[in-house]
Amino acid sequence: MTQAYDILSQVFAARYSCRAYRPDPVPRADIAAIVDVARRSPSWCNAQPWQLVITSGGETDRFRHALRAQAEAGGHAPDLPFPKGYSGVYKDRRSICGWQLYGAVGIEKGDRAGSAAQMMRNFDLFGAPHVAIVTSPAELGPYGALDCGAFVTAFCIAAQSLGVATIPQAAIASFAPFVHDHFGIADDRLVLCAISFGYAEVDHPANAFRTDRAGVDEIVDWRG
Repeated sequence: MTQAYDILSQVFAARYSCRAYRPDPVPRADIAAIVDVARRSPSWCNAQPWQLVITSGGETDRFRHALRAQAEAGGHAPDLPFPKGYSGVYKDRRSICGWQLYGAVGIEKGDRAGSAAQMMRNFDLFGAPHVAIVTSPAELGPYGALDCGAFVTAFCIAAQSLGVATIPQAAIASFAPFVHDHFGIADDRLVLCAISFGYAEVDHPANAFRTDRAGVDEIVDWRG
């Protein structure tokens, strides 16, 4: 293995979905550097479908407060259909992740008010000082979204390499019409997800657990 592989492996291992942030802003130069790395992500025919709206300071707070109000009012309407369901191992992984979070923050089984309050933290952006809204041209459909998934991963890993914590959030895209209107995003683009980011509040209980990953032999069907 090479030194570059070892470094990349360490950065991937260190990354996690951060659910509590310090208020300190990330310097604009560092945000630009993260995007500069992520833009090298592969895409079909080099289409590079990703476009971002990135907020800072008062713009983040303005969005956070308006989003929370929208979430409390309801009206889910994502641009891209959400999963039809989770079954088998996918259901198990989703459940384990949820209970790890609830256990970390002291929410007991059956505490519906507590779990609902924790869910609503999505719409407070978990207190992050920045959010990136990720969009793709509607005409590129699922493959534009697939390309943007690569970009989201690259963004998160580049951020981690600079000590910046992240959490990709599909929940925000569930209120796509509101996001379109708030930021003036054209109707010919799909709101895919958001990435809330900033510096982690490392001692917060919500950041105290880590999820497991399936092993290589669980992922690969080796042939030959």
